[in-house]
Amino acid sequence: MRRQLRSRRAPTLPHGYHYRLDDQDEVNQNYLADEEEEAEEEARMMGVPNLEKEEEEDLVEEEKEEKEVVQNEEEEGQGQPMGNTWWQKLQLINEYLWDPEQRRSLALTGQSCSLILILYFLFYASLAAVITICMYTLLLAISPYMPTFSERVKPPGIMIRPFAHSLNFNFNVSEPDTWQHYVISLNGFLQGYNDSLQEEMNVDCPPGQYFLQDGDEDEDKKACQFKRSFLKNCSGLEDPTFGYSTGRPCILLKMNRIVGFRPELGDPVKVSCKVQTGDENDIRSINYYPESASFDLRYYPYYGKLTHVNYTSPLVAMHFTDVVKNQAVPVQCQLKGKSIINDVINDRFVGRVIFTLNIET
Repeated sequence: MRRQLRSRRAPTLPHGYHYRLDDQDEVNQNYLADEEEEAEEEARMMGVPNLEKEEEEDLVEEEKEEKEVVQNEEEEGQGQPMGNTWWQKLQLINEYLWDPEQRRSLALTGQSCSLILILYFLFYASLAAVITICMYTLLLAISPYMPTFSERVKPPGIMIRPFAHSLNFNFNVSEPDTWQHYVISLNGFLQGYNDSLQEEMNVDCPPGQYFLQDGDEDEDKKACQFKRSFLKNCSGLEDPTFGYSTGRPCILLKMNRIVGFRPELGDPVKVSCKVQTGDENDIRSINYYPESASFDLRYYPYYGKLTHVNYTSPLVAMHFTDVVKNQAVPVQCQLKGKSIINDVINDRFVGRVIFTLNIET
Protein backbone atom coordinates (compact mmCIF):
# COMPACT_ATOMS: atom_id res chain seq x y z
CA MET A 1 0.00 0.00 0.00
CA ARG A 2 2.89 2.33 0.75
CA ARG A 3 4.35 1.61 -2.65
CA GLN A 4 1.06 2.52 -4.27
CA LEU A 5 0.90 5.76 -2.34
CA ARG A 6 4.51 6.55 -3.15
CA SER A 7 4.08 5.85 -6.79
CA ARG A 8 0.97 7.92 -6.84
CA ARG A 9 2.51 10.79 -5.01
CA ALA A 10 5.87 10.70 -6.90
CA PRO A 11 6.19 13.69 -9.21
CA THR A 12 6.29 13.02 -12.95
CA LEU A 13 8.78 15.05 -14.92
CA PRO A 14 8.86 15.62 -18.63
CA HIS A 15 11.29 13.57 -20.66
CA GLY A 16 14.81 15.08 -20.80
CA TYR A 17 14.18 17.45 -17.92
CA HIS A 18 17.25 18.29 -15.79
CA TYR A 19 16.83 19.90 -12.43
CA ARG A 20 19.15 21.51 -10.05
CA LEU A 21 20.19 20.59 -6.51
CA ASP A 22 17.66 22.96 -5.00
CA ASP A 23 14.95 21.27 -6.88
CA GLN A 24 16.15 17.95 -5.49
CA ASP A 25 15.87 19.17 -1.89
CA GLU A 26 12.36 20.39 -2.46
CA VAL A 27 11.39 17.04 -3.87
CA ASN A 28 12.84 15.22 -0.85
CA GLN A 29 10.95 17.42 1.56
CA ASN A 30 7.74 16.82 -0.30
CA TYR A 31 8.42 13.12 -0.21
CA LEU A 32 8.99 13.11 3.56
CA ALA A 33 5.74 15.05 4.12
CA ASP A 34 3.91 12.52 2.02
CA GLU A 35 5.44 9.72 4.10
CA GLU A 36 4.15 11.25 7.35
CA GLU A 37 0.67 11.69 5.93
CA GLU A 38 0.68 8.11 4.75
CA ALA A 39 1.71 6.90 8.21
CA GLU A 40 -1.04 8.87 9.91
CA GLU A 41 -3.61 7.60 7.44
CA GLU A 42 -2.50 4.02 7.96
CA ALA A 43 -2.73 4.48 11.74
CA ARG A 44 -6.23 5.76 11.43
CA MET A 45 -7.24 2.97 9.15
CA MET A 46 -5.74 0.39 11.50
CA GLY A 47 -7.30 1.97 14.68
CA VAL A 48 -10.91 2.00 13.53
CA PRO A 49 -11.21 -1.76 13.09
CA ASN A 50 -9.57 -2.26 16.49
CA LEU A 51 -12.20 -0.04 18.19
CA GLU A 52 -15.01 -1.83 16.42
CA LYS A 53 -13.62 -5.17 17.53
CA GLU A 54 -13.39 -3.98 21.13
CA GLU A 55 -16.99 -2.79 21.09
CA GLU A 56 -18.12 -6.10 19.64
CA GLU A 57 -16.21 -7.96 22.33
CA ASP A 58 -17.82 -5.82 25.05
CA LEU A 59 -21.29 -6.52 23.68
CA VAL A 60 -20.59 -10.22 23.57
CA GLU A 61 -19.40 -10.19 27.17
CA GLU A 62 -22.52 -8.29 28.33
CA GLU A 63 -24.76 -10.79 26.57
CA LYS A 64 -22.92 -13.63 28.27
CA GLU A 65 -23.34 -12.00 31.67
CA GLU A 66 -27.07 -11.48 31.10
CA LYS A 67 -27.49 -15.10 30.05
CA GLU A 68 -25.64 -16.24 33.18
CA VAL A 69 -27.91 -14.09 35.41
CA VAL A 70 -31.07 -15.44 33.76
CA GLN A 71 -29.77 -18.98 34.04
CA ASN A 72 -28.99 -18.53 37.74
CA GLU A 73 -32.47 -17.14 38.39
CA GLU A 74 -34.06 -20.06 36.60
CA GLU A 75 -31.99 -22.52 38.62
CA GLU A 76 -33.00 -20.82 41.86
CA GLY A 77 -36.66 -20.77 40.80
CA GLN A 78 -36.64 -24.52 40.18
CA GLY A 79 -36.04 -25.14 43.89
CA GLN A 80 -39.02 -22.92 44.93
CA PRO A 81 -42.76 -23.61 44.62
CA MET A 82 -44.79 -22.17 41.80
CA GLY A 83 -45.70 -18.53 42.13
CA ASN A 84 -42.34 -17.03 43.01
CA THR A 85 -44.01 -13.73 43.94
CA TRP A 86 -46.29 -15.30 46.56
CA TRP A 87 -43.39 -17.26 47.98
CA GLN A 88 -41.38 -14.07 48.44
CA LYS A 89 -44.37 -12.38 50.08
CA LEU A 90 -44.76 -15.31 52.44
CA GLN A 91 -41.10 -15.06 53.41
CA LEU A 92 -41.48 -11.34 54.06
CA ILE A 93 -44.53 -12.00 56.26
CA ASN A 94 -42.65 -14.65 58.23
CA GLU A 95 -39.75 -12.27 58.75
CA TYR A 96 -42.18 -9.55 59.84
CA LEU A 97 -43.85 -11.84 62.36
CA TRP A 98 -40.58 -13.03 63.78
CA ASP A 99 -37.05 -11.98 62.85
CA PRO A 100 -34.67 -14.43 64.59
CA GLU A 101 -31.56 -12.45 63.69
CA GLN A 102 -32.69 -9.21 65.32
CA ARG A 103 -35.13 -10.97 67.70
CA ARG A 104 -38.06 -8.78 66.70
CA SER A 105 -41.73 -9.52 66.29
CA LEU A 106 -43.93 -7.24 64.21
CA ALA A 107 -40.91 -4.98 63.81
CA LEU A 108 -40.90 -4.46 67.59
CA THR A 109 -38.41 -5.53 70.17
CA GLY A 110 -39.31 -6.66 73.66
CA GLN A 111 -38.34 -3.31 75.12
CA SER A 112 -40.46 -1.33 72.68
CA CYS A 113 -43.47 -3.60 73.33
CA SER A 114 -43.12 -3.07 77.06
CA LEU A 115 -43.01 0.70 76.63
CA ILE A 116 -46.12 0.64 74.44
CA LEU A 117 -48.05 -1.49 76.96
CA ILE A 118 -47.06 0.83 79.79
CA LEU A 119 -48.16 3.84 77.76
CA TYR A 120 -51.57 2.33 76.97
CA PHE A 121 -52.06 1.25 80.57
CA LEU A 122 -51.38 4.75 81.85
CA PHE A 123 -53.65 6.27 79.20
CA TYR A 124 -56.66 4.03 79.88
CA ALA A 125 -56.16 4.18 83.62
CA SER A 126 -56.25 7.98 83.46
CA LEU A 127 -59.32 7.87 81.22
CA ALA A 128 -61.14 5.49 83.57
CA ALA A 129 -60.26 7.69 86.55
CA VAL A 130 -61.65 10.80 84.84
CA ILE A 131 -64.89 9.02 83.87
CA THR A 132 -65.30 7.62 87.40
CA ILE A 133 -64.86 11.04 88.96
CA CYS A 134 -67.36 12.61 86.54
CA MET A 135 -69.96 9.90 87.19
CA TYR A 136 -69.50 10.14 90.94
CA THR A 137 -69.92 13.93 90.85
CA LEU A 138 -73.02 13.59 88.68
CA LEU A 139 -74.62 11.05 91.01
CA LEU A 140 -74.02 13.34 93.96
CA ALA A 141 -76.00 16.07 92.20
CA ILE A 142 -78.93 13.85 91.13
CA SER A 143 -81.60 12.56 93.44
CA PRO A 144 -82.50 8.88 92.91
CA TYR A 145 -85.99 9.52 94.27
CA MET A 146 -87.22 12.51 92.25
CA PRO A 147 -86.38 13.38 88.61
CA THR A 148 -84.46 16.63 88.25
CA PHE A 149 -86.35 17.87 85.18
CA SER A 150 -89.85 16.48 85.78
CA GLU A 151 -91.40 19.37 83.84
CA ARG A 152 -89.93 17.93 80.64
CA VAL A 153 -91.79 14.64 80.99
CA LYS A 154 -94.41 14.02 78.30
CA PRO A 155 -98.10 13.61 79.18
CA PRO A 156 -99.00 10.06 80.24
CA GLY A 157 -99.35 7.32 77.69
CA ILE A 158 -101.61 4.28 77.76
CA MET A 159 -100.87 0.59 78.04
CA ILE A 160 -103.46 -1.96 76.83
CA ARG A 161 -104.13 -5.53 77.95
CA PRO A 162 -104.43 -8.29 76.84
CA PHE A 163 -101.52 -8.25 74.48
CA ALA A 164 -102.51 -8.50 70.79
CA HIS A 165 -100.27 -8.54 67.77
CA SER A 166 -100.54 -5.19 65.94
CA LEU A 167 -103.38 -4.36 68.38
CA ASN A 168 -105.75 -6.46 66.29
CA PHE A 169 -108.17 -8.48 68.44
CA ASN A 170 -109.32 -11.07 65.94
CA PHE A 171 -111.05 -14.22 67.23
CA ASN A 172 -113.90 -16.63 66.59
CA VAL A 173 -116.37 -17.14 69.42
CA SER A 174 -116.93 -20.81 68.60
CA GLU A 175 -113.20 -21.59 68.42
CA PRO A 176 -111.56 -21.28 71.88
CA ASP A 177 -108.08 -21.63 70.42
CA THR A 178 -108.50 -18.21 68.81
CA TRP A 179 -109.21 -16.35 72.06
CA GLN A 180 -107.73 -18.53 74.83
CA HIS A 181 -104.38 -16.66 74.75
CA TYR A 182 -106.23 -13.40 75.52
CA VAL A 183 -107.71 -14.97 78.64
CA ILE A 184 -104.32 -16.27 79.78
CA SER A 185 -102.77 -12.83 79.27
CA LEU A 186 -105.45 -11.09 81.36
CA ASN A 187 -105.28 -13.65 84.18
CA GLY A 188 -101.51 -13.27 84.45
CA PHE A 189 -101.73 -9.48 84.42
CA LEU A 190 -104.36 -9.33 87.18
CA GLN A 191 -102.54 -11.60 89.64
CA GLY A 192 -101.06 -8.58 91.41
CA TYR A 193 -104.55 -7.10 91.81
CA ASN A 194 -106.04 -10.03 93.74
CA ASP A 195 -108.13 -8.75 96.66
CA SER A 196 -106.25 -10.72 99.30
CA LEU A 197 -102.88 -9.44 98.13
CA GLN A 198 -104.06 -5.82 97.95
CA GLU A 199 -105.55 -5.97 101.46
CA GLU A 200 -102.28 -7.38 102.78
CA MET A 201 -99.88 -4.90 101.19
CA ASN A 202 -101.80 -1.64 100.69
CA VAL A 203 -104.14 0.63 102.58
CA ASP A 204 -107.77 1.54 101.96
CA CYS A 205 -107.73 5.22 100.97
CA PRO A 206 -110.73 7.57 100.74
CA PRO A 207 -111.69 8.16 97.09
CA GLY A 208 -111.82 11.52 95.32
CA GLN A 209 -108.69 13.12 96.83
CA TYR A 210 -104.92 13.00 96.44
CA PHE A 211 -103.02 10.68 98.74
CA LEU A 212 -100.24 13.06 99.78
CA GLN A 213 -97.54 11.77 102.14
CA ASP A 214 -95.09 13.88 104.07
CA GLY A 215 -91.62 12.95 105.22
CA ASP A 216 -88.19 12.66 103.67
CA GLU A 217 -87.94 11.63 100.08
CA ASP A 218 -86.10 8.44 101.00
CA GLU A 219 -88.84 7.21 103.36
CA ASP A 220 -91.09 4.36 102.21
CA LYS A 221 -94.53 5.46 101.02
CA LYS A 222 -97.84 3.67 101.37
CA ALA A 223 -100.00 2.71 98.42
CA CYS A 224 -103.77 2.66 98.00
CA GLN A 225 -105.62 -0.53 97.24
CA PHE A 226 -106.89 -1.29 93.77
CA LYS A 227 -108.69 -4.61 94.04
CA ARG A 228 -109.43 -6.94 91.19
CA SER A 229 -113.07 -6.96 92.24
CA PHE A 230 -113.32 -3.26 91.26
CA LEU A 231 -113.44 -4.46 87.62
CA LYS A 232 -116.60 -6.51 88.24
CA ASN A 233 -117.63 -8.29 84.99
CA CYS A 234 -114.12 -7.78 83.58
CA SER A 235 -112.33 -9.06 86.68
CA GLY A 236 -112.33 -12.68 85.56
CA LEU A 237 -113.89 -13.71 88.88
CA GLU A 238 -117.47 -14.10 87.66
CA ASP A 239 -116.63 -14.89 84.02
CA PRO A 240 -113.27 -16.66 83.75
CA THR A 241 -113.21 -16.04 79.97
CA PHE A 242 -113.54 -12.22 80.33
CA GLY A 243 -116.45 -12.29 77.86
CA TYR A 244 -114.48 -13.72 74.93
CA SER A 245 -116.50 -16.94 74.91
CA THR A 246 -119.69 -14.93 74.29
CA GLY A 247 -118.31 -12.36 71.86
CA ARG A 248 -118.37 -9.60 74.50
CA PRO A 249 -114.64 -9.06 75.18
CA CYS A 250 -113.07 -7.06 77.99
CA ILE A 251 -110.04 -4.82 77.37
CA LEU A 252 -108.07 -3.08 80.14
CA LEU A 253 -106.31 0.30 80.06
CA LYS A 254 -103.59 1.60 82.36
CA MET A 255 -101.83 4.96 82.40
CA ASN A 256 -98.05 4.94 82.47
CA ARG A 257 -96.49 5.95 85.78
CA ILE A 258 -95.03 9.45 86.08
CA VAL A 259 -93.29 10.46 89.30
CA GLY A 260 -95.10 13.35 90.92
CA PHE A 261 -97.91 13.46 88.36
CA ARG A 262 -101.26 14.76 89.59
CA PRO A 263 -104.34 15.45 87.43
CA GLU A 264 -104.85 19.20 87.39
CA LEU A 265 -107.77 21.04 88.97
CA GLY A 266 -108.56 18.00 91.07
CA ASP A 267 -110.46 16.33 88.25
CA PRO A 268 -109.69 12.66 87.60
CA VAL A 269 -108.58 11.54 84.13
CA LYS A 270 -111.42 9.78 82.30
CA VAL A 271 -111.51 7.27 79.44
CA SER A 272 -113.73 7.60 76.37
CA CYS A 273 -113.95 5.01 73.58
CA LYS A 274 -115.66 5.22 70.20
CA VAL A 275 -115.42 4.05 66.59
CA GLN A 276 -112.41 5.70 65.02
CA THR A 277 -113.56 5.61 61.41
CA GLY A 278 -116.75 4.25 59.94
CA ASP A 279 -120.26 3.82 61.26
CA GLU A 280 -120.60 4.81 64.94
CA ASN A 281 -123.37 2.21 65.32
CA ASP A 282 -120.79 -0.56 64.93
CA ILE A 283 -120.31 -0.16 68.70
CA ARG A 284 -123.69 0.13 70.33
CA SER A 285 -122.80 -0.47 73.98
CA ILE A 286 -119.71 -0.25 76.22
CA ASN A 287 -119.64 -0.79 79.99
CA TYR A 288 -116.79 0.77 81.97
CA TYR A 289 -115.36 -0.51 85.26
CA PRO A 290 -115.09 1.25 87.60
CA GLU A 291 -118.36 2.83 86.53
CA SER A 292 -116.85 6.32 86.60
CA ALA A 293 -114.54 5.29 83.72
CA SER A 294 -111.78 7.29 85.41
CA PHE A 295 -108.51 6.94 87.33
CA ASP A 296 -109.35 8.06 90.82
CA LEU A 297 -107.30 10.83 92.47
CA ARG A 298 -106.35 8.68 95.46
CA TYR A 299 -103.75 6.86 93.35
CA TYR A 300 -101.77 10.08 92.82
CA PRO A 301 -99.08 11.27 93.18
CA TYR A 302 -96.66 8.45 92.47
CA TYR A 303 -93.40 8.71 94.46
CA GLY A 304 -91.17 6.39 92.46
CA LYS A 305 -90.26 2.72 92.62
CA LEU A 306 -87.60 3.16 95.34
CA THR A 307 -90.04 4.37 97.97
CA HIS A 308 -93.48 3.52 96.51
CA VAL A 309 -92.66 -0.18 96.40
CA ASN A 310 -96.17 -1.67 96.64
CA TYR A 311 -97.79 0.90 94.34
CA THR A 312 -100.48 -0.60 92.09
CA SER A 313 -101.51 1.36 89.03
CA PRO A 314 -105.26 1.96 88.68
CA LEU A 315 -107.12 0.37 85.76
CA VAL A 316 -110.14 1.08 83.60
CA ALA A 317 -111.87 -1.84 81.92
CA MET A 318 -114.01 -1.55 78.78
CA HIS A 319 -116.60 -4.25 78.34
CA PHE A 320 -117.74 -4.26 74.68
CA THR A 321 -121.19 -5.78 75.21
CA ASP A 322 -122.66 -4.98 71.80
CA VAL A 323 -120.32 -4.78 68.82
CA VAL A 324 -121.11 -5.61 65.22
CA LYS A 325 -119.85 -9.06 64.31
CA ASN A 326 -117.92 -10.52 61.37
CA GLN A 327 -116.21 -7.31 60.39
CA ALA A 328 -113.23 -5.26 61.54
CA VAL A 329 -114.19 -2.32 63.76
CA PRO A 330 -111.46 0.29 64.46
CA VAL A 331 -111.73 1.61 68.03
CA GLN A 332 -110.07 4.64 69.60
CA CYS A 333 -109.90 5.14 73.37
CA GLN A 334 -108.74 8.56 74.62
CA LEU A 335 -107.79 10.09 77.95
CA LYS A 336 -109.82 13.15 78.88
CA GLY A 337 -108.58 15.69 81.40
CA LYS A 338 -106.73 18.92 82.01
CA SER A 339 -103.25 19.09 80.39
CA ILE A 340 -103.83 15.70 78.74
CA ILE A 341 -102.65 15.51 75.12
CA ASN A 342 -104.43 12.92 72.99
CA ASP A 343 -103.95 14.10 69.38
CA VAL A 344 -100.28 13.41 68.67
CA ILE A 345 -100.14 11.94 65.18
CA ASN A 346 -96.62 10.49 65.42
CA ASP A 347 -97.26 8.69 68.72
CA ARG A 348 -100.42 6.63 68.92
CA PHE A 349 -99.95 5.81 72.63
CA VAL A 350 -99.71 9.35 74.07
CA GLY A 351 -103.12 10.06 75.59
CA ARG A 352 -104.86 7.51 73.36
CA VAL A 353 -104.76 4.02 71.93
CA ILE A 354 -106.19 2.64 68.66
CA PHE A 355 -107.03 -1.01 68.13
CA THR A 356 -109.28 -3.22 66.01
CA LEU A 357 -112.06 -5.59 67.07
CA ASN A 358 -112.96 -8.41 64.68
CA ILE A 359 -115.41 -10.80 66.35
CA GLU A 360 -116.44 -13.74 64.22
CA THR A 361 -119.33 -16.08 64.97
